[in-house]
Amino acid sequence: MNLGKYKNLIFYITTIAVFSCLMYYFIIEGQTLEVKENIVANTSSGSTWENFLESFKTNLHHPLALLLAQIVTIIMTARLFGWICMKIKQPTVIGEMIAGIVLGPSLVGMYFPEFSAFLFPKESLGNLQFLSQIGLILFMYIVGMELDLSVLRKKAHDAVVISHASIIIPFALGIGLSYFVYQEFAPEGIQFTSFALFIAISMSITAFPVLARIVQERNLQKTKLGTIVITCAAADDITAWCILAAVIAIVKAGSFTSSIYVIIMAIAYVFLMIKIVRPFLKRIGDLQAGKNTISKPMVAIFFLTLILSAYATEVIGIHALFGAFMAGAIMPENTKFRTLFIDKVEDVALVLLLPLFFVFTGLRTQIGLLNDSHLWMTAGFIILTAVLGKFAGSALTARFVGINWKESLTIGALMNTRGLMELIVLNIGYDLGVLSPQIFAMLVIMALFTTFMTGPALDFINFIFKSKKNQDEPTHENDSKYRVLLSFDKPESGSTLLKLAHNFTHKMNGNKSITAMNIAPVDEMHAYDINEYEDSQFQNVIETSHDLNLEVTTLFKASTDIESDLASITNKGHYDLLLIMLGKSMYEGSLLGRLLGFTTKIINPEKLLNTVKGKGNIFNNSPFDDFTLQILDKTNIPVGILVEKNFKAADKVFVPIFNLSDFYLLEYAKRLINNNNSQIIILDAAGQIRNNIEVKELIRSIEQVAPNHITLYNEKKIEKEFLNSQDLMLISSKSWKNLIDTKSLWLSDIPSTLIISNP
Repeated sequence: MNLGKYKNLIFYITTIAVFSCLMYYFIIEGQTLEVKENIVANTSSGSTWENFLESFKTNLHHPLALLLAQIVTIIMTARLFGWICMKIKQPTVIGEMIAGIVLGPSLVGMYFPEFSAFLFPKESLGNLQFLSQIGLILFMYIVGMELDLSVLRKKAHDAVVISHASIIIPFALGIGLSYFVYQEFAPEGIQFTSFALFIAISMSITAFPVLARIVQERNLQKTKLGTIVITCAAADDITAWCILAAVIAIVKAGSFTSSIYVIIMAIAYVFLMIKIVRPFLKRIGDLQAGKNTISKPMVAIFFLTLILSAYATEVIGIHALFGAFMAGAIMPENTKFRTLFIDKVEDVALVLLLPLFFVFTGLRTQIGLLNDSHLWMTAGFIILTAVLGKFAGSALTARFVGINWKESLTIGALMNTRGLMELIVLNIGYDLGVLSPQIFAMLVIMALFTTFMTGPALDFINFIFKSKKNQDEPTHENDSKYRVLLSFDKPESGSTLLKLAHNFTHKMNGNKSITAMNIAPVDEMHAYDINEYEDSQFQNVIETSHDLNLEVTTLFKASTDIESDLASITNKGHYDLLLIMLGKSMYEGSLLGRLLGFTTKIINPEKLLNTVKGKGNIFNNSPFDDFTLQILDKTNIPVGILVEKNFKAADKVFVPIFNLSDFYLLEYAKRLINNNNSQIIILDAAGQIRNNIEVKELIRSIEQVAPNHITLYNEKKIEKEFLNSQDLMLISSKSWKNLIDTKSLWLSDIPSTLIISNP
């Protein structure tokens, strides 16, 4: 008997047996030691099931288990409401703010008190608060990094008047508002100065991150207006946080005189960070130049800088968040370096930890305290003051410095956005005991209202000052050009689609127009590097256009709803053909994907072919992914969907005709012959062409213009070698679906395929 192949099994069994016996021996011998120590076994009087239930309940209330349950609930709820807001064209931060209020005493706590008491008991809120503060520190670090100080240095003179007016006007109105509400709403023992300063700063704040996202979504980043408003917001952010630091110092010290020492220490801290720490970090960052990764020792250095900076400002008395903001602002200005570092921090900070802050704020917000008309009138008065100060103050100042009314009102609407930054200020005031629960709830409502109104206000302004021509909605009613729009997500996809568009239009000279469009998820970009992001996306397209000597118009847009924006631009642009790639996230467009933010790699043709041969089901029996299906449903022009397998040029093209409804493909085949001298082989798969006089006449007319360029193929069996010899297959969307449904053997051998769907 050959024991060689069983030696591992014998060794495994022997080892388990020997050491199991050894453990058993020591356990038995160890139990004799209990008698000497007078240890009595713990025997419960209850049944085994009751003991299990008791143990299970104890585990449920364990601080770690409770915290994990809270995090799961918070993230799911925040993502749900964020997705809803995104679908109604609102910033996701509004949904996350609403999610916090929903989980707090204003809704869940009011109607499901037992569930609220179980999930958010008072003794657990301390852990939630500290975790949320860590999330805020990381978030403020990102905000500091997203500020482009070079832009401020170059263009601050254009926006400094608007920026400072957008702070001083609402600040003054906030002081005036405090005079009327102090006696009724200020907590007992709080001085008027402290109360007034916090009300004033809450009127003055602008949410730079939310504003930057809105500017990107509306394609304003390259306009003079976009530059001015971003610069205003950045200057506003820095100024407001410096004022907030001084306000915190005054509130903690009790008076301005007592706070002088704190303010002096804060100035010394800022000087140290700018003159000593910043040059040191720049030298460290220079070591990273040209690399695509950041080493762990370097990551440790920057995180230590963040933590030490936050610790220093907390000890000084101006709050740890100011230190985090400052640490981000002095990071090396290398865009690539900042992007790499933000990517390391952003997901954990924004997805995992920041929603905890929204819910913690919601647990403090008791809208039920506003239980009579007088309180709601006061809340309305606070909102009116906030809007007048920020919106009207910014707009009138912009108009005074010479900006037209439309852009002035747009600046006012954008600067009135408060978002998360407002909640941070309010929570600091609440923690310091300056804001009572009632005034805190009113100010949270104000933050929600002013952020929510930004989108509708911008739409209303655009409606009033409706221009004759919109950048994203070109009009060509009197233009006979053949217009092709290609939309891509990856640079290499844009290059491939451009080659295909060139094959369809090569000889049309001035009678063609090709537009290459990239619509990017707004969450993938940062305010300071959007131009670099756009350049990198279009680099391959531009290079290919030069190689082909082809004039191409580029269109870039940041979006929270790619499908809807693509369909809208396509429908309003009077295009004749839309070209896209097959292959998007299989979760994109689904509720699960929206909630969890899952993404998958682009589906390649090999994976697609494995699917239809029974090795997977990525499309759930659909011939298209969710993204493509939505585009087909929403567009009203022909759509070409490319399944790409190393496409170079459409010199040899195979066109299978399965039924009468596929005959429109001949028009595209004709276009390829006329513009690319393509060799076309038409397969009469159903034997319907030979009996159709109209189609035979069309083929004959093509032959007369371009002899020997079109061939009618009547073979029943298509060989693998034939398919492999073709450059491109043109097929109707209906026939493609049939190939997928029947798991056709063709699919393993087809060349690059253009699926054309007529509206």
